[in-house]
Amino acid sequence: MLHFKRRYLPALLAAGIGSFLPAMANSAVVTSIRPLGFIAAAIADGVTPVEVVLPDGASEHEYSLRPSDVKRIKNADLLVWVGPEMESFITPVSASLPAENTLQLAALPSVQSQLMKGDDDEDHGHEHEHHDHDGEEAGRENSDSHHHHGEYNMHIWLSPQIAEASAVAIHDKLSELMPDRRDKLDANLKLFRQQLSLTDKQIRQRLSPVSQEGYFVFHDAYGYFEHTFGLSPLGHFTVNPEIQPGAQRLHQIRTQLVEQKAVCVFAEPQFRPAVIDAVARGTHVRKGTLDPLGMGISLTQDSYVRFLSQLSGQYESCLKGA
Repeated sequence: MLHFKRRYLPALLAAGIGSFLPAMANSAVVTSIRPLGFIAAAIADGVTPVEVVLPDGASEHEYSLRPSDVKRIKNADLLVWVGPEMESFITPVSASLPAENTLQLAALPSVQSQLMKGDDDEDHGHEHEHHDHDGEEAGRENSDSHHHHGEYNMHIWLSPQIAEASAVAIHDKLSELMPDRRDKLDANLKLFRQQLSLTDKQIRQRLSPVSQEGYFVFHDAYGYFEHTFGLSPLGHFTVNPEIQPGAQRLHQIRTQLVEQKAVCVFAEPQFRPAVIDAVARGTHVRKGTLDPLGMGISLTQDSYVRFLSQLSGQYESCLKGA
């Protein structure tokens, strides 16, 4: 598609129909979810626009593409996504794209070598395992059950190391597609690596004082971040944010919070506060919110490091009781 633009650009301009170009030229990089947009925006800054498919507040596990989404993806010079275990909604349309126009991050050797096993394989004493497999009803009730069946944790954007490997891959793809912009792409990658290194140090200093504080999350998304920065999760509860847990389930969760001496329980922005209030009621556990998708952060050159810093602040404030 890019070659088409290059080849016919002079002719189109000469014909005086330059007004036709913006419709063809937009959506150069499209990412499945916002955090991948952050990484792509750092590399594509000043080179080409970046757009995100998944709207804020939608679940990456349950979204269905609209016709306009399909059109955007098919018109993109580059589609960046994690893979079918994370965004199954991308799978049908990605299959129709030429290899040079798509980048499946979880399939990259540089990413595969860093993948963590899914949380179900860890010995955290999670009680959700039998709960997840109580038959089809439970499967439907768990909003994030789709990716539990995979062997690996696919929330790879929460790893600064994998984000760097992803940035290199995006840089290399765009350099092939836009060889005349290579110098700018090189400079962007260099800056991203510098930002990442500095932010990594800042977050380590910030979280070191609370690294031994125990907590629970409602969603097993955070393994890469927790491992990188030495945090001490006690486990997670697979709870559908749309459904108030039953009395027995609430009792089980509260018992674990108290017995494991958790200081904090984290929800996510899409959880109704009632669920969290019900879980924490009658305990001394603080309530916090973690945003694994960076809702509301705009796509700019430094948005990925801002996203990491925001997440570290969300951990810190609840764990230290600010």
